[in-house]
Amino acid sequence: MNVFQFLRILWAYRLIISGCAAVALIGAVVFVQLATPRYEAQSRVMLDIVKPDPVTGQVISSPFVRAYSKTQVELVKDYQVAGRVVDNLGWATNPAVQNWFKNQVKDSHIDFRSWASKEIVEGTKARLIEGSNILEITYTSASPTRAKEVTEALRKAYVDLALQSRQEAAKRNAEWYETQAEKAKGLLLRSEEAKANFERETGIVLQDGQVDLESARLAALASQGATPIIAPAAGGAASPSENSLALLEAELSQASKTLGPNHPQLLEMRRRRELLAAQVARERNAGGAASAAAVSAARASSGMLEAQKAKVMAQREQVERLRLMQADVNLRRDQYNQAATRAAQLRQEAEVAVTGVTPLGAAVTPQNPVFPNKGLIVGSALPLGAIFGLLVGLVLELVGRRVRSAEDVALAIGAPVLGVIQAEKPKSRRGWRSLIPALPSMPSLRPQSAKS
Repeated sequence: MNVFQFLRILWAYRLIISGCAAVALIGAVVFVQLATPRYEAQSRVMLDIVKPDPVTGQVISSPFVRAYSKTQVELVKDYQVAGRVVDNLGWATNPAVQNWFKNQVKDSHIDFRSWASKEIVEGTKARLIEGSNILEITYTSASPTRAKEVTEALRKAYVDLALQSRQEAAKRNAEWYETQAEKAKGLLLRSEEAKANFERETGIVLQDGQVDLESARLAALASQGATPIIAPAAGGAASPSENSLALLEAELSQASKTLGPNHPQLLEMRRRRELLAAQVARERNAGGAASAAAVSAARASSGMLEAQKAKVMAQREQVERLRLMQADVNLRRDQYNQAATRAAQLRQEAEVAVTGVTPLGAAVTPQNPVFPNKGLIVGSALPLGAIFGLLVGLVLELVGRRVRSAEDVALAIGAPVLGVIQAEKPKSRRGWRSLIPALPSMPSLRPQSAKS
């Protein structure tokens, strides 16, 4: 089929195509006039995703941001939020809404609040604005005023529910941690009581560093025994008194050669020698006693060290058991402190009015309906109707093929056309057919070469 054949088919079915286009246009005009308009109102909230918690200081980690955002979107369309909207707007006492309910619902088993919540959920949409943490709430209604009111009520109900859910969750968790803290406290008291009873029975008390008193004494004795005891040597260096005595004897020997035996100076030197000799004797006796005392003390210290070692070894098992009991006490105390701290933190979180969302601006009453779009519907009706008429014409042509030109004859009989006889033009066209231009005339009879 060439272009001219296609155009002839279009011209043959021009009335069908024009009729379909006209019907589509009229139907579109009637539809936009009768269709109930729908208005959309939007309100926005900002999700505080990157803002740390005021009590715990925690921030939502990146892997959970997407799940958290989707949860908030679904929460806006939840029936619990819609039920709050019904209550806040007072629809239960609104005569217009009650009449709407009676006209829409014939089943007496459906209560008003459930029906109204369903209507709100069906007209609600929520989405996250791309590239931001702003949540947009949209409600569609036949009334622009109602669309704005419901949108504002949806945002308020969502914020209130977020706060209530957060506080209730914090209270439940706080109660659980308080219960765990009480259990940990009871276990701590029992552990401390068992440790105290064991200390009274054994007389063993642990000091800082998990060291008992006997082990501390052993360490002290060991440090004392490690200190060397210095004793005076018998053949050591002479003391100052001995040096003075030797010098005085040398002077006395020299003076006795020149002085008489009863010379006063010689007698004085002999008296001084006796005093120094007595002093030297006393010093030697004291040194020997000190050496003996040091040796005796060293022997006593060694004996005490061995005795203390034996005592420590004897009570080692009891000390180890006491250390285990002390470790259990420390563990119970840590568990109690952690549970009590977390419970107090959650109690504080339950009292803080932080929702995690921030309302942005106020909803605006829509001026133009989003449906029906009169320009789009009416503008697209004409070409769509024409396309439909064209399809109908093509289907009819395929069902009942007609000869409209020499090419159609050649295609139908499978033989070459030798000539075409032009039809005689009518002298006059009457009625409405006279307004339609005639088809272009066929070319005059002309011979064509036959193909063998």
